[in-house]
Amino acid sequence: MDDNFRDSIGTINQEGKRAWVFPKKPSGKFYNYRKWVSYGLLLFLIFAPFVKINGNQFLMFNVLERRFNIFGFPFWPQDFHLFVISMITGVIFITLFTVAFGRIFCGWMCPQTIFLEMVFRRIEYWIDGDRGAQIRLDRQPWNAEKIRKRVLKWIIFFIISFLIANVFLAYLIGSDRLITYITDGPLQHVSTLISLLIFTAVFYFIFAWFREQVCIIACPYGRLQGVLLDNKSIIVAYDHKRGEGEKGRKKYRKNENRTELGYGDCIDCNQCVNVCPTGIDIRNGTQLECVNCTACIDECDAIMEKVDLPKGLIRYASEDEIQKKEKFKFTPRLKGYTAVLVILIGVLVGMLFLRNDLEANILRLPGQLYEHKEGNIISNVYTYKLMNKTTKNVEDVSFRLLSHKGTIELVTHQNFDVPAEDLAEGTLFIEINNSALNGDKDKLRIGVYSGDKLIETTTARFLAPRSYK
Repeated sequence: MDDNFRDSIGTINQEGKRAWVFPKKPSGKFYNYRKWVSYGLLLFLIFAPFVKINGNQFLMFNVLERRFNIFGFPFWPQDFHLFVISMITGVIFITLFTVAFGRIFCGWMCPQTIFLEMVFRRIEYWIDGDRGAQIRLDRQPWNAEKIRKRVLKWIIFFIISFLIANVFLAYLIGSDRLITYITDGPLQHVSTLISLLIFTAVFYFIFAWFREQVCIIACPYGRLQGVLLDNKSIIVAYDHKRGEGEKGRKKYRKNENRTELGYGDCIDCNQCVNVCPTGIDIRNGTQLECVNCTACIDECDAIMEKVDLPKGLIRYASEDEIQKKEKFKFTPRLKGYTAVLVILIGVLVGMLFLRNDLEANILRLPGQLYEHKEGNIISNVYTYKLMNKTTKNVEDVSFRLLSHKGTIELVTHQNFDVPAEDLAEGTLFIEINNSALNGDKDKLRIGVYSGDKLIETTTARFLAPRSYK
């Protein structure tokens, strides 16, 4: 086998220039499955920021205000540890599937692949035609036909990129705010409009020009294959033992017994290369450019059916299955990743259920000690911060000592409300009789109540004179 293909990526020619890929329009069983999966994920991607659960946006990643909603669960800066665990869980989940099934995420679920293959390229097939027509259009001079098709395609691409940018912005700033900006008019929010146009330009550049280069050059996930894949991973693979035979490939001739002549089942039609969206030859083996999109499987199966040869020359298989006829096994490596994933999911679910909707922090006022009052009363001053993580107001909030007998006095008023998705803060005094203290630094347990309902507990240190231990 000539290994020169490994010296450079498939979209660069010998002069080092961009080799534009004109993939043939795919069709077949797997492509139909991918369409249904892609359309479902597209609907999810478009509507997820507009769906709400208990008043919380289903998915939101507001980096500027450090507010995140994942599956309806709100995450604030205080919940950063939960956000980190959820991200690690997602990485381990993708890693597990990569070890087991290769780059299946890229071909079936990645937004880049879905938008490019199921939206932009389908529009391109509709306007420019299939592979042959696109190549001819690219080579012909700029006449009226070419200008008309190019301008129409670029306008549609820009409109779709603008819509994608709006959806993307809904994830970043929230769908309610986006709708408000739209109804107010673009001139009322010029900075947001500029950001929106920048996002539009980025998406247009990616899907109209950069395209498969994202998967090959920019995305680090393809490089992970060299670390994560092994001979037992199920990937889109060419059965070289069957396809090459003893004497290699040979063009198809009717009524010829290829087995007796020593040739493999591959008739060297190059259709698997023509249909590949990243421009590689799957017959060269596993390559970082392969996104496991299954287009070559469908195309090869169609050719095999036409020449009356068994399907499956290109199929989902592991190297061990092709070489040694070994079936897929749940290896110790997979068991290890699965165990880590189960543990992380268990920890995340447990922490989500244990998390309160209102988080309280009560800290002693910096630089202040204690005050000794009449009747052997010791007083400490504190600041409190209450974070309401829900979309509803928490009403009639008050503090009570749970661990000691004493009183809590707020500077302003005893009972107050914490607005939805907002912070309430202030100053309070805690007074305890010295006889009820056990030392100079007692640990207090304080309850936060909404009416008569205990909604949160927190702790604070209480200073007293050392001589009163």
